[in-house]
Amino acid sequence: MSISTSIWVWMAALLTLMVYSFLYKDNPFYRLAEHIFMGLSLGYTLTILWYNYIIPRVYEPLFLPPHQWSLIFPILLGMMTFGIFSKKYSWLIKYPLAFYVGGYAGLRIPLLLQSWIIRQVEASFLTPDKFTSLMSSINAILIFAGLFATLIYFYFSKKREHGFGAAAQVGIVFIMVAFGAAFGYTVMARISLLIGRMQFLLHDWLGIM
Repeated sequence: MSISTSIWVWMAALLTLMVYSFLYKDNPFYRLAEHIFMGLSLGYTLTILWYNYIIPRVYEPLFLPPHQWSLIFPILLGMMTFGIFSKKYSWLIKYPLAFYVGGYAGLRIPLLLQSWIIRQVEASFLTPDKFTSLMSSINAILIFAGLFATLIYFYFSKKREHGFGAAAQVGIVFIMVAFGAAFGYTVMARISLLIGRMQFLLHDWLGIM
């Protein structure tokens, strides 16, 4: 057993314990760690924005030759967002938001339509290449049946009776399986983070592993 003598390891270990103290109840140690984390995150983010965006994309193009004066308009548009901090000029934020939402929708909607809808529909078709083996055939049939039953579940224009109601019930099963898998993945990710912190405390800090 060899406890670490590094001040940085001790600081990280104490902050980790302060954060996990919230599992008992809210306390000043947890709030202190929370404020430190938020302050460091904000400072790090502002530093990254300053050196990776403001200087190379605003200062250098405007004040170093060749001067790109066309950037003045988007810069002024972006500065209007700071009007939100003033009651008198809060209305200015409507204009950059309108440009942002309109431009983002125009760029992203076609891409999302292509990748999330068209590609997914194509992948669900029962084409001959899906039946090259027993497992691939079962997988293709399950995907098609799950998609079909789930769509039936969300179809509310017809009374759910006889075969239609049974298909809707099957759709509920597929939806619950999808939700369970997503929740299980989230839990596994959180447990992985916990294991990493425990290894740090036991090995890097206390040296007992």
